[in-house]
Amino acid sequence: MPPPAVSGRFLDACRRRATDVRPVWFMRQAGRYLKPYRDVRARYGILEICKKPEIAAAVTLQPVEILDVDAAIIFADLLLPVEPMGLKLQFVAGEGPVIENPVATPEDIDALATNRTDDLRYVGEAIHLVGRALDGKVPVIGFVAAPFTLASYMIEGGPSKTFLKTKKLMFGDEVMWRRLMGKLVDVLGDFAAMQIGAGARAMQVFDSWAGALSPDDYVRYVQQYSRALIDRIRSSAVPVIHFATGTGGFLRELHTAGGDVLGVDWRVNIDQVWTDLGYRCAIQGNLDPVALFSPLPDLRAKTLELLRRTGTRPGHIVNLGHGILPETPVENVKAVVEIVRSFHR
Repeated sequence: MPPPAVSGRFLDACRRRATDVRPVWFMRQAGRYLKPYRDVRARYGILEICKKPEIAAAVTLQPVEILDVDAAIIFADLLLPVEPMGLKLQFVAGEGPVIENPVATPEDIDALATNRTDDLRYVGEAIHLVGRALDGKVPVIGFVAAPFTLASYMIEGGPSKTFLKTKKLMFGDEVMWRRLMGKLVDVLGDFAAMQIGAGARAMQVFDSWAGALSPDDYVRYVQQYSRALIDRIRSSAVPVIHFATGTGGFLRELHTAGGDVLGVDWRVNIDQVWTDLGYRCAIQGNLDPVALFSPLPDLRAKTLELLRRTGTRPGHIVNLGHGILPETPVENVKAVVEIVRSFHR
């Protein structure tokens, strides 16, 4: 059963309905720039926080209380699904996520489990706790990685600059690639459904590494799997935000893969993107995260310019073009929220 309808400017904007002011939230809004989060991280690792629902819920709620944003996004990690699939994940200081046994052979793909999504129920429990604490004040956003992004982590064993291993597999053994992507659609679809069942009122699909692809390769090797995942999520009647970075050269193709909202990074003119797409979806973004380090008069000018660029048409959600950086001044993040709230169409 789909979750009951929840009102609010964020969900209205996702559905391109008029709102009193623009909704605003921030990717990575729970993070090291907030002292309460730093206090938690001094005691727990990232995976520990994710796997302890009470702590994950408390961290998720911090920016809602501190910033007064229009949505909470559950504190989790894109890579959590690799563990129930059979891979060993750890976070190494100074390196980030590391998968000890990356996917390299057809046998590795055959061995990946797709029926253990219940192992991730701690994420659902955290979402339930957040929803209960918010009591309808703002909705909870769940999220999953897009199949290509998760596949690239699983093959590379961690972040990559060249995606050499990923592309060698993709180009060199298309049958193997498509078997892997099909499994990921199943796992991510079930994970998203679990989050929605727990109370997530919207889902964001992160294709963080799609910008490593050419437009033609995206269409041939990736687009259909993102579309299959997004279609599964939308069948639960919650809006889907489809976000990728570095994809200014193929935003039409990204939009074709689906989503009620297209999230765009700061490397594009958001008004031109929306026009090019014929306003067929809502749009999210797209302040440069480094803009939050600007002097307040400059930050105000940048924020107002974004609001003016997107005009009077309903369906714009204010956000960054990527996540908040750890060193970001909290007062500047608060200032953006205040500027947005005081701006009238």
